[in-house]
Amino acid sequence: MFSKFGRQFFAPFVAYAVGLLQTAGVSPNALTYTGFILTALTAVLLAGGYFRWGALLLLVASIFDMLDGALARATEQSSRFGAFLDSTLDRYSESITFLALAFYYSGIPGARTELLLVVVILIGSLMVSYTRARAEALNVECKAGMLQRPERVVLLIAGLLIGWLQPVLWIMAILTNISAIQRIYEVYSNTRQLPSTLANAGSASGAATNAATKIVPPRDQPPVQS
Repeated sequence: MFSKFGRQFFAPFVAYAVGLLQTAGVSPNALTYTGFILTALTAVLLAGGYFRWGALLLLVASIFDMLDGALARATEQSSRFGAFLDSTLDRYSESITFLALAFYYSGIPGARTELLLVVVILIGSLMVSYTRARAEALNVECKAGMLQRPERVVLLIAGLLIGWLQPVLWIMAILTNISAIQRIYEVYSNTRQLPSTLANAGSASGAATNAATKIVPPRDQPPVQS
C-alpha cells in the first residue's frame, strides 16, 4: 500500500522539510489548518471544472497533510486533540472534495454515471474511516484495506491530471468499498478469536455498573418505600 511504502520513499524529504519548519517555529496545527484551507480552495476549482489546477493544489494540500503529524512528533507536540483535529479535518477535506465533483457533474447532462460514482466513493471513504474508528473504540485492531486515504488522494490527483477521471472513479468506487468490507472482516476475525475475553470484560463492566447504581439502605434504617 502507498500508505506504507510511500512514507518510506518520502522519508528523506519529510525529515528535511520538518527540520525547516521546526527552525521557523511553525506549529503542527498551523499546517493542519493550512492544508484544510488549500483543500477547500481545491474544491472551489473542481466545482468550476478546473481539474488540472485543482489537482496541483490538492497535491500541495496533501504535502501539508503529510507534514503536520511528522512535525508534531519531531517537536514533541503530539496531543490527543491534535490527532483528533487532524482526523476530523481529513474527513471534511475528503468530503468537500467529492462534494465539489458531485456539484460539477450535477450540472452536466449525461453525467449521471460519474455523479453516482462520486456518491459511492464518498460513502465508501466514510465507511473506511468509521470502521477503524469504531474498532479502535472497542480496542480491536483494524488496519486492513487496499485503498486507504493516501491511495485515494494519489488516484484522484492522477485522474484529474491525465483527464481519465471516469476510469479512476470506477476504481475508487469499487476498491474503497472493498476496503471497508476488508476492515469489517478483519474486526470479525479479531473479535472471534477472543470471545471469552470480551464476554468477561462485558460482565465485569455490567457488574461495575450495577454496583455503582445499586442503593443499599443503612442497616439501622428500614428501606425507603417508594
